Amino acid sequence: MHRTSGKFPLPLCQSIKIVLVDFRASKSRSSNAMNTYNKALEWLRSDKYLVCLLGSLCPALCTDASGAPLLSPCRLCVSNMEADLSGFNIDAPRWDQSTFLGRVKHFFNITDPRTVFASEQELDWAKVMVEKSRMGLVPPGTQVEQLLYAKKLYDSAFHPDTGEKMNVIGRMSFQVPGGMIITGFMLQFYRTMPAVIFWQWVNQSFNALVNYTNRNAASPTSVRQMAVSYLTATSTAVATAVGMNMWTKRAPPLVGRWVPFAAVAAANCVNIPMMRQQELIQGICVKDKDQNDLGCSQRAAAVGITQVVISRITMAAPGMIILPVIMEQLERLRLMKKVRVLHAPLQVLLCGCFLLFMVPVACGLFPQECKLPVSYLEPELQDTIKAKYGEDVLFAYFNKGL
Repeated sequence: MHRTSGKFPLPLCQSIKIVLVDFRASKSRSSNAMNTYNKALEWLRSDKYLVCLLGSLCPALCTDASGAPLLSPCRLCVSNMEADLSGFNIDAPRWDQSTFLGRVKHFFNITDPRTVFASEQELDWAKVMVEKSRMGLVPPGTQVEQLLYAKKLYDSAFHPDTGEKMNVIGRMSFQVPGGMIITGFMLQFYRTMPAVIFWQWVNQSFNALVNYTNRNAASPTSVRQMAVSYLTATSTAVATAVGMNMWTKRAPPLVGRWVPFAAVAAANCVNIPMMRQQELIQGICVKDKDQNDLGCSQRAAAVGITQVVISRITMAAPGMIILPVIMEQLERLRLMKKVRVLHAPLQVLLCGCFLLFMVPVACGLFPQECKLPVSYLEPELQDTIKAKYGEDVLFAYFNKGL
């Protein structure tokens, strides 16, 4: 992309981008607005530098819903883009997924809370671009940065097993905005019984939706199973919180602040296995490195679900253990005693800071694509694999969910 032109400063391009994207996302378009939009496109086509700059600021702006380019970049940029795309594999991880740091970088990318605000049009564009890239049909003039951005949106919003768009609240990218509000209020309102029951119910409702959204889709879950797991987890969380509140009445105030974490940890140990009980009963589908189905394994399901439970508890732990200590000290300050109305907003904000880092860290504790030795699987499944593939298949792979 050209970097020497000063004809169109970056703030102006940002403004143009916002206006055009807002228009394209709008469902009510008058004829006058459409004429203005078309004239703007004609004007943009007259300056190739601006086209390239806008394309880097908002890739979806320069393509239509099918992924075809609306604005053609200059020849220099096209030649650079085509050179960069030679041998490009959109599904290849940008970071080494066999290392903890590589997985954390990956999840920092796809759990970016900003992706929650991507429009339906941008998400549909991302899916089209990813699918076209997989087929080797990338529109001419597409930049590597556009494909990487499309993959980021795709991974944040579409299920890895089914390719279907996930509900917004259940996405991992919603963990920071959703979790910070719920966790903040759980930590703030822990003294009265009605508040404890209400916020534990809200939290378990949120968790149930997240667990269902990020399940291994190869193992279907019935409505009855979801209802039973939801009620069981909610009852466990409420019972734990209420019981510990009564037990800690004579304990130091700080101990009482840790009750919500104990309830959340206990509920996670129930909610996730219950929500995914079908995998434990029938087994989770495992494949070889070439994605050939090997069968279903209950042992693999137990490993995957255990890792998810550990990740979820780890995700909540720092904010719910360290933050009460911080708030205990802050509330002793003269200013905080005078302005009690700030306690809840401050706690929510600090929860967001913790979750911003802990969501990718917790998700990256274990690889999403689990790898188990065939020798660890059930004996009958081992026999089936050996009968079909001999000794060639040494490892089984499966998506453990998040």
